[in-house]
Amino acid sequence: MKILAIGRNYAEHIEELNNERPDEPLIFLKPETAVIKNNDPFFYPDFSTNIHHEVEILVRIEKPGKNISEKFAHNYYHQVGIGIDFTARDWQEKAKKKSWPWAIAKGFNGSAPISAFYPLSDIGDIKDLNFSLKINGEIRQQSNTKLMLFSVDYLIAYLSKFFLLKKGDIIFTGTPKGVGPVQIGDRLEAFIESEKLLDFEVK
Repeated sequence: MKILAIGRNYAEHIEELNNERPDEPLIFLKPETAVIKNNDPFFYPDFSTNIHHEVEILVRIEKPGKNISEKFAHNYYHQVGIGIDFTARDWQEKAKKKSWPWAIAKGFNGSAPISAFYPLSDIGDIKDLNFSLKINGEIRQQSNTKLMLFSVDYLIAYLSKFFLLKKGDIIFTGTPKGVGPVQIGDRLEAFIESEKLLDFEVK
């Protein structure tokens, strides 16, 4: 299982970080060791002082595919979830300044808490899903998938040009505006529509 993640896929998030808008999807990877399941806690790493939350809609690949046409991409996923792309922003900024990869900033242990996955038939239209993140009961991020710069089907077609997609692979589809730091003791709750699918603490 691999995690393929998309950066800068919501315009207002690009603006809040003063980043350049991409002409094509910005791709990075997270290793399997980044995954946290079952609402287990996220342990704040001792190598960073600036860990940011980034809530994202997830899709899970259901069968192998490469060089997939966008019009057939919907055949390769049927379930959706929600996750947090934790980012060591201090390490990311250092990497950007030196033109280094983001591997540590994005892929460190526990940097990808994920929910269970649910059939899209029970959740709704992947092109029009509301999702949100609360921290300590306060909404910090909320958006709708219709605001993505690159749709899920486009992303699957694009990724499959470069990577063999395999059953169980997870795609993080990008975060909206509102990213910010988390602290030890915070409680994070993530929702698709009104359903709470993630609920865990930072320790």
